[in-house]
Amino acid sequence: MGIPLYLALSCLSRPCHILAILALTGLAVGICRRAEVIFQEKDSQRIVLDEIVGLQYTLYVVEPTVRYIFIGFVLFRFFDIVKIFPANLVQDKLPGGYGVVSDDVVAGGYGALVLWLLAGFWR
Repeated sequence: MGIPLYLALSCLSRPCHILAILALTGLAVGICRRAEVIFQEKDSQRIVLDEIVGLQYTLYVVEPTVRYIFIGFVLFRFFDIVKIFPANLVQDKLPGGYGVVSDDVVAGGYGALVLWLLAGFWR
């Protein structure tokens, strides 16, 4: 669901695109907080909205091409799994939906940085 969402949002102007991502992040925090209560588990594997939102941060920095989307997806998943500081810290220390979503936002930021550098290298 993250890739179709990115493709839909990439049609927006850059300022509207980032505002939409920020709004989705806020919604995700509330929804993930509620999901933790329903599932009675911290950051349940059944919650995937945080990954969908985190991927948006990685892909925001590039145009929607198959190559960039594929590489961005792989980078995001790598950083989401490895949880490089401060992703591990925010996941553990922030309460509820903030902790669920923030580690994916951090992973998305790391992915965006690497993808942006790679895209610049390829140009």
